Amino acid sequence: MPTTGTLKNDQLAGVKPSSLFRRVRGTGLKLLIVAVLAGLLVYKLTFSPVPVVSHLATRGPVVVQVMGTGTLEARVKTTLSSRIQERLAEVLVDQGDPVKAGQLLARLDDGELKRQAEVAEATLASAKATAERVRVDEARARAVEQQARQNHNRIFDLVATKVSSQADLDKAIEQLSVGESDLKRAQAAITEAESQVFTAEKNLAYQRERLSDTRILSPYDGLIVRRDRDPGGVVVPGASILQLISTNELWISAWVDETAMARLATGQVVRVIFRSEPARSFRGEVARLGREADRETREFIVDVSLKELPAKWSIGQRAEVYVETARKPSALVIPKPFLVWRSGKAGVFVAASGKARWRDVTLGLEGGENVEVLEGLKEGEPLLRPVEGKRGVLADGQRIKES
Repeated sequence: MPTTGTLKNDQLAGVKPSSLFRRVRGTGLKLLIVAVLAGLLVYKLTFSPVPVVSHLATRGPVVVQVMGTGTLEARVKTTLSSRIQERLAEVLVDQGDPVKAGQLLARLDDGELKRQAEVAEATLASAKATAERVRVDEARARAVEQQARQNHNRIFDLVATKVSSQADLDKAIEQLSVGESDLKRAQAAITEAESQVFTAEKNLAYQRERLSDTRILSPYDGLIVRRDRDPGGVVVPGASILQLISTNELWISAWVDETAMARLATGQVVRVIFRSEPARSFRGEVARLGREADRETREFIVDVSLKELPAKWSIGQRAEVYVETARKPSALVIPKPFLVWRSGKAGVFVAASGKARWRDVTLGLEGGENVEVLEGLKEGEPLLRPVEGKRGVLADGQRIKES
């Protein structure tokens, strides 16, 4: 029997030589095309030049920054509310209005409290009149007591010389006792009247204080940032009528990751970028550091005082802060896109005779867009990286083509 893969005699007999040749030639052509394409692919991936972008290693400043996101806040802010329950009669300011210390901002209905203050004034006047009357009574009682004492002393001496009788002396003693009692009663009435005057004065002061509570005054120079109530409604103690801030010190309360805590300190220079003006940065410095981290986000508050503000700002608007923690005015720096990491080691590709050569480097300070190189690279050496959007991977000895 014929072996497997071998044509039988009758099959070979039925095939023409020209047809068999064409079949073999077609199969070989296909294999050749596949081999050529595979070779081109291998060449493309291995030997063809990789398009690259170059950059010369130069010396320049490197700044290390810690970034955080926060909101614009006022260091001093006050909720203005009423101390008494009364109808709100008038609100004299609106949000966005600057105010001065002592300025009248709102007024409550004061009709009833004015009448109570008037009653208190009348009561005080009556108490003072009573006190004045009892003082007159006390003066009269003192005069009567002194006369009775003098009469007693005179009769006492006459009794000793037998000029006056014992009955006269007893009567003088009785008159002196009555005079002393009247004087004590007059003095007690003065004490009571003075107490009534004191009570009336305190009541009048209390009523006047309540009356003054109907006037909501600004405690300091500042800016009204919110108006919460309008005239007509009844306000209760503690309910917000206006929100006031002091514009003497505004700052950014920014959330910063707790891993940066050791590098931060008060007085550090800060660059602030408001989202309303992303093309401009504003100067600031670290005013204080929070001492409590959020247990969910692991961030803590850094308060940044501002040296300047945008022309238009609002409390609560968002901003990014960049705290400068280290700086070198002159260092060998490279852009971060040219830095390559292999097995946990940093390195770069440099151009040498039309090829890419790998170079291990030792890094220093890491800035926002560049990084300092301490060892492994010299100033002026051309750095390489593949062109974005084009295929190509750099390897040591890879041929390159600058774009």
